[in-house]
Amino acid sequence: MSRYQQTLDYLYTQLPQYQIIGGKAYKADLSNITEICNLLGNPQDKIRTIHVAGTNGKGSTSHLLASVLQEAGYKVGLYTSPHLRDFRERIKINGKMISKKKVVRFVEKNKDLLQEVNPSFFEWTVGLAFHYFAKQKTDICIIETGLGGRLDSTNIISPDVSVITNISLEHVNLLGDTIEEIALEKAGIIKESTPVVFGETQSETSGLFTKIAKEKGSKFYFADKSIAKNYKTDLKGKYQTKNVKTAVQTIIALSEIGWEITEKELKKGLKKVVKNTNILGRWQVLSKNPKIIVDVAHNSNGIKQVLEELQLEVFENLHFVIGIAQDKDSTSVLEILPKNATYYFCNSDNPRLMKSKELQSQAAKFNLKGKAFKTVEEALDSAKNNVDESDLIMVTGSNFIVAEVV
Repeated sequence: MSRYQQTLDYLYTQLPQYQIIGGKAYKADLSNITEICNLLGNPQDKIRTIHVAGTNGKGSTSHLLASVLQEAGYKVGLYTSPHLRDFRERIKINGKMISKKKVVRFVEKNKDLLQEVNPSFFEWTVGLAFHYFAKQKTDICIIETGLGGRLDSTNIISPDVSVITNISLEHVNLLGDTIEEIALEKAGIIKESTPVVFGETQSETSGLFTKIAKEKGSKFYFADKSIAKNYKTDLKGKYQTKNVKTAVQTIIALSEIGWEITEKELKKGLKKVVKNTNILGRWQVLSKNPKIIVDVAHNSNGIKQVLEELQLEVFENLHFVIGIAQDKDSTSVLEILPKNATYYFCNSDNPRLMKSKELQSQAAKFNLKGKAFKTVEEALDSAKNNVDESDLIMVTGSNFIVAEVV
């Protein structure tokens, strides 16, 4: 076993990891990450940042911003989560993942620190990202929140611009069971006298966001109202229109405070996101005959966007390979899925995923018909064996499911 794999095994087994155990890994304060960064020399204070929160679209928006800033000639750090294939996807500079050697060296050098503070997997990864970006002397870093905003481990930075893409019900056991309560948590990333971009004007949240921004003396923008032009991007899916407008407004806000990005660089960056950042799992087409599409949508709002995009596709029969995490609102997803599709319910070794038999049982209450499979591979193989070339296979419902397919 390589030293890198040993290092990952150490992190996964020694530290609470939200992807595996869910809410038990969530710590409702910033004391651990504050102590970690203090011991690391406060690297978060040595980097310029853009902070991105929201329910849906924050990953795509982060990659859009990174691509544009790369085209403008900046050295751009990008921190996102979760990863799909490789842990190092979380930490990139100009689209290149952190090296295995640097991950190993950082963990081995700071093991005593790790044991002393006893942080979560996410807190330790955030510390690694800030340390790496500071050491590499990045010009600017795009930092995506993991969960919420106010108490998210990333929320110890002082960004040049804050971004909140949109709000819908998610993680209600941790963030609140109303849109307003969740919005208040996300709004925790709004800083004093710091521009903030809101991706969508929502009746439940726009008043609250406006009030908080004004109280903090922060200039604010609603991207869907202020950006009328539709810019083109290589990211597939009509739903990316909202994310593009959010990214464009953020670039404008950066320009207003001194960052130099031309219109030409903006357009070029939007069209080269996949090449520049190596983003995965966003309306990603894996094959054409039959057509297989994967998307990391994992809540009702994300699934609605997937269904809207499917209406633009041409196919005979629709097949869904789907799995849902136990801590997600499965009812709100199942009730909007099409009744005339064939379903392949699946789970994996990840204990956070709902058992496929249970998901199948819940789906039956909504007249969704299909079989349950123990693995993603079995579900996808069954779908492939049951389709004609004119059919479409959609793989969605959870990052974990998409990760195994891509």
